[in-house]
Order: sequence, then structure tokens, then C-alpha cells
Amino acid sequence: MTVHPIIVVVVALVVLVAFAVLVTLLVRYRRRVQEIEEQPTMSSAESGDGAQRRAAVIINPTKFSDVGAVREQVARGFREHGWDEPMFLETTEDDPGKGQAQQALDAGVDLVCSLGGDGTVRDVAEALVHTGVPLGLLPGGTGNLLARNLDLPLDDLDAALAIALTGEDRPIDVGLVAFDPSGEHERPDEKVFLVMAGLGFDAAMMRGAPERLKNRVGWLAYAVSGAKNLRAPRAKARLSADGAPDATRRIQTVVIGNCGTLTGGIQLLPDATVDDGWLDAVVLSPKGLASWASVAARVLTRRGHPRVERLRCREISVRVDRPTEAQLDGDVVGTVRALRSRVDPGALLLRLPPGPSGRAA
Repeated sequence: MTVHPIIVVVVALVVLVAFAVLVTLLVRYRRRVQEIEEQPTMSSAESGDGAQRRAAVIINPTKFSDVGAVREQVARGFREHGWDEPMFLETTEDDPGKGQAQQALDAGVDLVCSLGGDGTVRDVAEALVHTGVPLGLLPGGTGNLLARNLDLPLDDLDAALAIALTGEDRPIDVGLVAFDPSGEHERPDEKVFLVMAGLGFDAAMMRGAPERLKNRVGWLAYAVSGAKNLRAPRAKARLSADGAPDATRRIQTVVIGNCGTLTGGIQLLPDATVDDGWLDAVVLSPKGLASWASVAARVLTRRGHPRVERLRCREISVRVDRPTEAQLDGDVVGTVRALRSRVDPGALLLRLPPGPSGRAA
């Protein structure tokens, strides 16, 4: 069968047009891919729809001589990192952080930053646990023990702010503790702690270091107070960890930690980390000044001592024979006769420097 020349021409034209269309589409596709690849990566300050993200900054004004200057420095950092103007909230004597954090959550912020000491951090965190809203740490206190344990900036607000605004969210554990002033309440209210809680010598030392002295000489205020409490009598205590039978001890202090490094790099609880799902505890039972010196040397060198007992547990209870000073992340809570503490694994999101996934500390 002979094909008409016109049909051949028409078919050839159709093939040419189709080829041209295909080439045009391919060129457009490659140009679009190149445009997408050349677009800047979306900042961590932007959400998926390109909208700016907003944070709240909860400030403890007692930690700063010029709160206005600090607020301006923080606001400038937010602008430089592409965030909206932050929502500033100040703590008060009646509400040291939890209420402000709840106000920030109600406003729908994407990040809450605490700007104060460990007490402010703890109160803010208490409102953030199990919410999925991360906490950013901005140093402003004497100890800043949580920041120290995580190797975060202590004296550089701009560096700490950069981590809070560009870092990664990682879950950490929180400790929960219920203090019982009378020793007779079956279910006293639980409080969150991020660093350490305890009773005895450590709490008495903190009680004797007033805010004015800490502002003048820093952590040395604790050393002065501690020296005054070395001769305090020991308390008779009953301890139980993870449901084990009670053990009776004569104690100077019991410290329960979510992390273990103190000011000056002293590792009171050397195995404690904030994301291992465990609590670490230490029981110190020195008797007299000479015994205290020996115990202190062994703690500093991380060597064993018969009057230093370390525990690892998920729950621990302590009951003492007389009212004893207690503390929560460095804040004195008064005298108690008993406490019960447990770990809440991965309960809080914390903004940390970008890096390989893994342990937060």
C-alpha cells in the first residue's frame, strides 16, 4: 500500500511538534529545579508556611541591675535571627515563673526561654513538661547548674540566645519530688526539678546564703554558709529505693540528682545524665570536721568512702527523725520530715546546640 506524501509530511510535523514540546517542558523543568536548589534554606525561625515564629522570654528581674538593657539585647538577638519580637514576661515574688510560662503557652508561642537562675528554669519547666513546647536556657543566675551540666554558655547571653533560636529540640528527663513537712501526708504535691533536690546539709547551706550575698560574691556565698553548718548534728534517716526494704542511716545530707556537676566542676554524682531515664542519689554521713574533710577529698577525687553512698534508682523515699531543711534546684523549701522522688523520662523538650543525635549530656 502506497502512503500519500501529504500524510508523511503531516506525521513528520506532528513528531517534530511533539519533540519540541517535550524539549520545552524538559528545559522548564530543569530551570525550576535549579531555582528551587538556589533558594536559601528556610530558617529555623520560619514555619512551614513561611510565617515567622514567636517566643516568650521569662525574666527574673532580681538577677539584673538594668532589666531594660537586657530586654533590648535579647530583642536585638531575636531580630538578627529572623524571629518575631519576643513576648517578655517578668517573674514576681508570688509567681516565680510557672504562671508566666502558662500565659506564654496560652498565647501559642513556639519556644519559651527562661532568663534567670536555676529556680526560674525549674518554675518555667514545670509548666512546659509534656507540652511539646521547647525550653531555651538563657543564663542569669549564680549557679546556672543545668546549663553547666549541658556545657551551655554561662556568661555570654548572645551565644546562649543563638542556641535557643537555632538549636535542636531534644527530650530530657525531669525529676519529681514530693516534700512532706509533717511526715504524715500520704500524697503531698509533687514538684519538678531539673538539677538536684535533697535535704540536710546542702539545703542548710543554701538557706545560709542570702540573695544579697550571692549577688556580691557569687558561689563563694555557699562556701561561707557551708562552713557554718559543718558541725550540724546528723539525722536518723530511713531510705528506700525502687521498693527495696528500708535502710537506716545517720545522715548529714541526701542529694537526688537528674544531673551531677556542681559549681566549680565538682562531680557530686559522676554517673548522672539528664536523659538516661534514672535518678542518681548520694548519701553523705560524715561525723565531725575531720570526717567532712575526708569525705570532701573522696568526692573531689571520685574515690569510694564508707561515709559516701551512691544509689541509682527510678524512685526513692527518705524519712528523717526530725524536721530537716530541704531544697529544690537550689531554692530552700523549708523543713520536712520526708520526701519521695521519682524520674519522669523524656518529659521536657530542651533547645540544645545542633549536633549528632544522642545523649543530651
